[in-house]
Amino acid sequence: MKNNTNDHYRFEDLPDEKMKNQEYRGDYRRDYARVIHSAAFRRLQHKTQLFPGQENDFFRNRLTHSLEVAQIAKSIALKLNFEHPKLPGLVEPDVCEIAGLVHDMGHPPFGHNGEKALNRCMEQHGGFEGNAPTLRIITRLEKTEDPGEIFDGIGDKDKRSGLNLTARVIASALKYDMCIPEAVGENVVKGYYISEKPIVDKVKELFGSVPDKKFKTVECSIMDLADDIAYSTYDIEDAFKTGFLSPLEMIAVDDSILEQIVKKLEKDNIPCNNIGECRRELVGIFEHIWKDKVKQQRELKIDAIDYKEQTISNFREAYNKSEKVASDGYKRTAFTSKLVNDFINGIKFVVNEKNPILSTVEFMPHTLLQVNILKHFAYVSLINSPRLKVAENRGEEIVQNLFNKLKDSDDLLLPDDHRKIYKNARNKWRVICDFIAGMTDRYALEFYGRLFSENPQSIFKPL
Repeated sequence: MKNNTNDHYRFEDLPDEKMKNQEYRGDYRRDYARVIHSAAFRRLQHKTQLFPGQENDFFRNRLTHSLEVAQIAKSIALKLNFEHPKLPGLVEPDVCEIAGLVHDMGHPPFGHNGEKALNRCMEQHGGFEGNAPTLRIITRLEKTEDPGEIFDGIGDKDKRSGLNLTARVIASALKYDMCIPEAVGENVVKGYYISEKPIVDKVKELFGSVPDKKFKTVECSIMDLADDIAYSTYDIEDAFKTGFLSPLEMIAVDDSILEQIVKKLEKDNIPCNNIGECRRELVGIFEHIWKDKVKQQRELKIDAIDYKEQTISNFREAYNKSEKVASDGYKRTAFTSKLVNDFINGIKFVVNEKNPILSTVEFMPHTLLQVNILKHFAYVSLINSPRLKVAENRGEEIVQNLFNKLKDSDDLLLPDDHRKIYKNARNKWRVICDFIAGMTDRYALEFYGRLFSENPQSIFKPL
């Protein structure tokens, strides 16, 4: 990371000719270009979001999810700047957009199970959790500017600069302000690795971090909320498309599912009294779908001659409307669009007068509850469902076996560029972990086949 006194530090020691005729775009637009043209960003298209990509082209993957988070984050930033015209430049919309694009770059193949397997393999060497590798990719691993010799030979200092982004963009990716210890045990620890601590310390120095208070910029806070909005709406939309769920099925879900959701809400310190309140919130989320039928039913007189016939008709229509929201692309899109809009409008801004870049955004209480009910519903009923667990279980085993095989072979099975780093790296296990975490689902299956299958790929295909 280049030294400077502000967040536009990056270009000060580049040759003048490299900057010629570039006045038409600022540093953040260059950052944006570097991200979308990077290999790590492209690879997101073949990393699992919720449903395996090979099942259906409709399903979101990590790339489409990141694009959606970026759009939502930028919309939130534009809204906040519009509502606070006396604070010009308080929120940088481009930075929010880039934060959304990069926020999932560190996720390994096979989703949560790939993450779990790598953390188990690395539990005595810094662990593994998706956010820390994101920071590592954009500041170390991605190939943009050739550092020459990667290590300086004096204390094994890593000279790589990754995408060489501006400090403000790097800060927007720092979701958890905690340096992860070498030994983490079985528990996943969220933060950044010791190897990136000098970069984090420099960023925090630039933006005036406060001792004993977690460092998080306003753009990072916005990205975090945008991620929750995307998770809580689009995972449900994908589940509607698959036939896993429908609005009525969600409302009528078994109490055991709601009990798990309430426990997760309690763990997150989000007030929700009981499963009854949780179910009522679900009813409220979908209320607009059949509110006319509910109104008609309430207006019926119980002693009317056609009471039973009208009641049956109303329930049938309510059921049909539920099914149409799940199966009709127009209605499904309208539903998720309404949710995203409602959730964006349920955000409030808390300005830090002393250091505006450390201002915060947060959901209003009712929006917070609805977003998290949907997010946890997707996790409990979908991610933990037997059908998805069966598919994911194989991915966990593949990642575990790949790591063990590469570890036992020293550097002989690594590609040439990783072998070069491995030979000089202090934490050699991290190099193996970086290699596996960067794999797409498809490449991990292919590489696994080359190591363990009876019919491997040709030796002439590059690793």
